[in-house]
Amino acid sequence: MKFETKAIHAGQAPDPSTGAIIPPIFQTSTYVQEAPGKHKGYEYSRTQNPTRKALEECLAELEDGKFGFAFSSGMGAINTVLNLLKTGDHILACEDLYGGTRRIFQGVYARYGISVSYVEGTKMNELRKAIQRNTRLLWLETPTNPLLKILNIREWARWAHHHSAWLAVDNTFATPYLQRPLELGADIVVHSTTKYLGGHSDVVGGAIVVNDPEIAREISFYQNAVGAVPGPFDAWLVLRGIKTLALRMERHCDNAEKIAEFLRNHPGVKKVYYPGLPSHPGYILAKRQMKRFGGMISFELKNEREALKVLSRAKIFALAESLGGVESLIEHPARMTHATLSPEIRKKIGISNSLLRLSVGIEHIDDLLEDLKQALG
Repeated sequence: MKFETKAIHAGQAPDPSTGAIIPPIFQTSTYVQEAPGKHKGYEYSRTQNPTRKALEECLAELEDGKFGFAFSSGMGAINTVLNLLKTGDHILACEDLYGGTRRIFQGVYARYGISVSYVEGTKMNELRKAIQRNTRLLWLETPTNPLLKILNIREWARWAHHHSAWLAVDNTFATPYLQRPLELGADIVVHSTTKYLGGHSDVVGGAIVVNDPEIAREISFYQNAVGAVPGPFDAWLVLRGIKTLALRMERHCDNAEKIAEFLRNHPGVKKVYYPGLPSHPGYILAKRQMKRFGGMISFELKNEREALKVLSRAKIFALAESLGGVESLIEHPARMTHATLSPEIRKKIGISNSLLRLSVGIEHIDDLLEDLKQALG
């Protein structure tokens, strides 16, 4: 079955009791049992719910994985992956990644004796030098947030497995429509389904997809034990969003490619970060690793004052955190999504105060370009 067909049908057979073409929302907390322990596969909705199960089966199919798990947020999914670790373990992560991921690494798990190191993820010699004997998990994003670097998933997987570690890939920016990390050697794929998978800025959720039955068994245990699961209506909203994922991603990519080219030629723009530009250092790898280049763009202006001026002038591009919805968003990473990082860390990574990040929506490209023209002045 092709991707577009899976997005509409995987895990979503018509309801057998009514014939409803759309699986219903099972808005229930518990299930009647015929006798103690004798039931139809459902006992309590924290453990399992038919609507959530439909979403989990769909997510697994989209990533070409065997086991899917849905969560109440992307951070709930990330936390569950970290539950696989124990005191004394080490995480090796790419340095350019979502600020909330760094926060949970260092603000939560460090107190339990789990250490973390960061490397420039495109430099494999740094990765080789940074792996330790107790490294249990390698963590990367590609494209990265917010600098849109492209990391070599196959190479990261090779080094992870050489050291008996797992590779987890946050695939939120790319989505399974553009990139499938499990096929490239990753062990664990993580999503914030709040973003492109939900696609309409009306739900918060997360997901994990794996192939290994032992990892799946542990993830399933922690999912139930910790309980960071989505309600059935949230699961249903993500399922609804996924049905149009392929169509939306094509439009996101179309628009982003045109906007990146416009920004590249604008005299007020200092630098553009978009893997679809041939000048991008990861362009060749992105062509090999991804179907298209995505809907996220970052760009630098001459100084922070100019950046803030653009934020205040933009009209269609709404000033807001998050990404991946049908509407276009603009944000200032240093003051918003990555504000929890110290100025020293932001400087080291390359997140300047003049950097802006766009989540390019699916509006008409002429209107988006016109908005950026007037905002840039």
